[in-house]
Amino acid sequence: MAHALHQSAPAPEAKSGANTAAPTELDPRWQAVLARDRAYDGAFVLAVRTTGIYCRPSCPARHAKPQNVGFFATCEEAEAAGFRACRRCTPNTASLAEQHAATVERACRTIEEAEEVPSLANLAASVGMSAFHFHRIFKALTGLTPKTYAAAHRASRARAQLSRREGSVTEAIYDAGFNSSGRFYATSNAVLGMTPTTFRAGGADTDIRFAIGQCSMGAILVAISDKGICAISMGDDPDQLARELQDRFPKANLIGGDAPFEKMVAQVIGFVEAPKLGLDLPLDVRGTAFQQRVWQALREVPPGETVSYLDIARRIGAPKAVRAVAGACAANAIAVAIPCHRVVKNDGALSGYRWGVERKAALLEKEQA
Repeated sequence: MAHALHQSAPAPEAKSGANTAAPTELDPRWQAVLARDRAYDGAFVLAVRTTGIYCRPSCPARHAKPQNVGFFATCEEAEAAGFRACRRCTPNTASLAEQHAATVERACRTIEEAEEVPSLANLAASVGMSAFHFHRIFKALTGLTPKTYAAAHRASRARAQLSRREGSVTEAIYDAGFNSSGRFYATSNAVLGMTPTTFRAGGADTDIRFAIGQCSMGAILVAISDKGICAISMGDDPDQLARELQDRFPKANLIGGDAPFEKMVAQVIGFVEAPKLGLDLPLDVRGTAFQQRVWQALREVPPGETVSYLDIARRIGAPKAVRAVAGACAANAIAVAIPCHRVVKNDGALSGYRWGVERKAALLEKEQA
C-alpha cells in the first residue's frame, strides 16, 4: 500500500521569520491542487490538519495553508489516519469525470458489440442521458462524436476482415458491421484509401509517387498517393528506404516523382532543416481513431517545445492511456510532419524514435536553436 509523502497531521507552521517554503509547496501535487486540476482526481487526496478533512485535488473550497496540508494516495489511508471526507467534493465517491468516463466506456462497448450502429437516441437512453448531453460528454472525452467512433470501429473491423482473405469481399463487409455493401463501397476510399478488392490485393494497381533526397540527417523519402502524403521516412541508406516503402505497399505501382513532386520533396527537406517554417501539406494518415487523435495532438505541439507521453494522453482526454499513446507514436510513419520527435520521457530524457534517437536529438536541437 502506498503511503503519504508527508505526515497525515503536518507539523504546525514554524514561527521563525524565515521565508522557507513548506515541504508541501515543493511537492508537484500542490500545483495540481492550486490549479484544481480534475485530471488528478483519484490519483491522490489532500488532508488538512486544522479541519480534519480530506478533499479531492479539484475541490472548489478555499485553499488551506500549505504547511497544514498533507497527501495520501487513497481515501482509505486518509480515513485510517483520522480524517473525514469533504462534503463539498465528496472524494470518497466516484468523481463526475470518472462517472462520465464509465458512461462513455459503456457506450463504446455497446457500439463495438452491436451488429448495426445504434442511433444517438438509443445510445443516450442506454446510459440514462439526454441525446444532447450524451453527445457533448462523449465528444469531450474521446475527441470524436459517437457516429465517428462507430465509423472508425467499423472501418477497423473491415480492414481486419479483408486482411484475412477468407470468404468473399461482400462477406467481409457484412462481417465488419456494414448492412449495405453499396454504402460501404461509397465510402471505401475514405475507409481504406482504395477499393476493398484492391485493399485485399495488397494495393494492386495503386499509384504511389515517391522521391528520395538528402538532408543533414541523411536520406529522406517522401511518398504520395492520390489522397496525399502516405510516407515520410529517414535513414542512412536510400535503397533501404525504398525497400521499406515497397514492403509497405507490395503490389502498388511505385513511380519516381516528376519535377513538381521533387519540388514538394525539397519543401519537406526544407522543413527538416528549418522546422519553424512550418509544413502545410495534405496528409494521408490512415490509422485507428485513437491514433489519429494522438497524431493530431502531436501536430499541435509548437516547434521548439517538447511534451511527455502523459502530456499527450491528458490533451486527448485519456490520462491513463500513456502506453497507448506511446504505441501510436511508434506507429507514426510520417516523420517530421507528425512530430513524434517532440515527445520525451517524463524526466525530459529522449525516448526511442523510429528513425533513430540521434536524429530525434538533432531535430529538437534545430527547433530550439
